[in-house]
Amino acid sequence: MDLDTYGRWAKRITDWTVGYLTNLRDRPVRAQSQPGDILRQLPASPPEDAETMERIFADFEAIVPDGMTHWQHPRFFAYFPANVAPASMLAEQLTAAMGAQCMLWQTSPAATEMETRMVDWMRQALGLPGGFRGVIQDSASSATLAAILTMRERALGWSGNTDGLSGQPRLRIYASAQAHSSIDKAIRIAGIGQDNLLKIATDANDSMRPEALGAAIAADRAAGYLPAGVVLCVGGTSVGASDPIAAILAIAAAEGLYSHVDAAWAGSAMICPELREIWAGIEAADSIVFNPHKWLGAQFDCSIQFLADPGPQVRTLGLRPDYLETPGLDDGGAEGLVNYSEWTVPLGRRFRALKLWFLIRAYGLEGLRTRIRNHITWAREAEAAMAALPGFQIVTPCRFSLFTFCYKGEPETRDLLDRINADGRTYLTQTVHDGRFVIRFQVGQFDCSREDVMTAVAVMAELTR
Repeated sequence: MDLDTYGRWAKRITDWTVGYLTNLRDRPVRAQSQPGDILRQLPASPPEDAETMERIFADFEAIVPDGMTHWQHPRFFAYFPANVAPASMLAEQLTAAMGAQCMLWQTSPAATEMETRMVDWMRQALGLPGGFRGVIQDSASSATLAAILTMRERALGWSGNTDGLSGQPRLRIYASAQAHSSIDKAIRIAGIGQDNLLKIATDANDSMRPEALGAAIAADRAAGYLPAGVVLCVGGTSVGASDPIAAILAIAAAEGLYSHVDAAWAGSAMICPELREIWAGIEAADSIVFNPHKWLGAQFDCSIQFLADPGPQVRTLGLRPDYLETPGLDDGGAEGLVNYSEWTVPLGRRFRALKLWFLIRAYGLEGLRTRIRNHITWAREAEAAMAALPGFQIVTPCRFSLFTFCYKGEPETRDLLDRINADGRTYLTQTVHDGRFVIRFQVGQFDCSREDVMTAVAVMAELTR
């Protein structure tokens, strides 16, 4: 494909994109495919000869859109959203055009220095103190893994990377029972072991109990274990629970434990000053992660990890062979010179800061705040409307823009969820809370409206009438 052909097809694909997003409300939200449907439409072997873009694009239109769950659909209320603001999409097109591998300052000076500035813009937007620095990760899972590895190395006196874990003290990590499964995965990958992640009991608000944490740490020390770190949550995935940040961080500091706060979803809401009470005391955290790609409008993937002191994480993850040095500049203290690949597990890095630069400038912080405030208001309206429907019960109250509910008993709730998603006008997902199968309702899609939210409630009323 020459550049002239590329230009024509780029315009055609842009037109398709505009039409797709404009008419999304006409599509069912969740893919109506059955397992194997797409596979059977794809040839079992690759083509030996080149095919025309006309044929390739025709196959795309025939196979792919109807086989996708439409995450940008305005009535997507499942999981957490992966938002795509149009300004962010444009930035991603430019990123793809340049195709840069942004592992070092010298391989991408503009990407590196823009990352530094965008992380600081977001630090200010979230009201974090000036001492925090940060890095853009691909996802909260990667940021959490980096934090867990840092906990491990710090607790072992930086010997784990060199000596391995054999013969080392048995480490312990503590997290709320509401913690995301990415913490479990990080514990496994870090070699600490699933049995050494202690899920601390929660209170009536589904928040980690400080006294239970203190007791667990004391018991572990008495048993000869080595406590290494604490993971806290703000807006947990299951029911939106948040831990008492100040109290838990005080215990972590007193016990000498490294702390990591998982605010992957709800962190975006902290651009609204009136919501920051939920994480009062956050300035004492060692590491914080939130995903602009969830609720802020940045194209996936874009996850910011803030660090009170990057030194321990860089010491844990940094590795600089000769071929990655920048002669004459490394360690020279030059302003802006940072090799962010030394802050992360992957060496390769995408130019993720560009979409934040476009997004924040195109909407402004106040425009983004308005969207989040609307989502919270509409979620509360939906919660009240659903509570008034016969047979419905709100199980966990609206936290930020997420609540859970059930319909009569568990069989009826499961059946309702199946019928909602088969209906296609909206999309919801489930969780299990205190042993109960419940349906989650989370408002956060970038372009949803109050009408979209209330349509979802109307669909449930219709299906249970």
